[in-house]
Amino acid sequence: MKITFTQFLTLDGVFQAPGGPDEDRGGGFEHGGWSVPYGDDDFGAFIDQVFAQADAFLLGRGTYEIFAGYWPAVHDPDNVVATKLNDLPKYVASTTLTDADWQNSRIIGREDLVKDVTALKEQPGRELQMHGSGGLARSLLGHDLIDALHLLTFPVVLGTGKRLFAEGVLPTAFRLTQSRTTSTGVVISTYERAGRPEYGSY
Repeated sequence: MKITFTQFLTLDGVFQAPGGPDEDRGGGFEHGGWSVPYGDDDFGAFIDQVFAQADAFLLGRGTYEIFAGYWPAVHDPDNVVATKLNDLPKYVASTTLTDADWQNSRIIGREDLVKDVTALKEQPGRELQMHGSGGLARSLLGHDLIDALHLLTFPVVLGTGKRLFAEGVLPTAFRLTQSRTTSTGVVISTYERAGRPEYGSY
């Protein structure tokens, strides 16, 4: 399976707490819920399209706990997100989580996260999907384990918060494979990993 990573970002690269005020107040963050005003049919259609390609999920502890607190109670068979999240395998990368009670969930990464994720990639299937989980994504990007990025860039600047591409990230080149813009101005870009950056001079 290839690993695809879907993340919501502000124009200044913040990924922290897009979905609600209390999602993640770490570092005194007071801007939670910044993505909500931009939700529209275009946004929903893209999310459904992405989830339809999933064969399994890889989540960090924070995202897993947020998802597990909501999606198990959604039983609409026409809801692609709920159906996929509830039915498919979910791998939770955590060294501190003791229980993963949501059906089809398993904790990985207690001893060697890179080894565990590499083994998951070798399993048959289409996509092992990551949603949110920015801290986990930074770790896996550093080992070239993420194959494609779906970055949803929202037209808002916050000036503070956790950033996806922080200082020290592994230099990596990507190839843009698809781009679209929603009615509310969210730019949805899909990138595939393309090796190391090349350099030149003007």
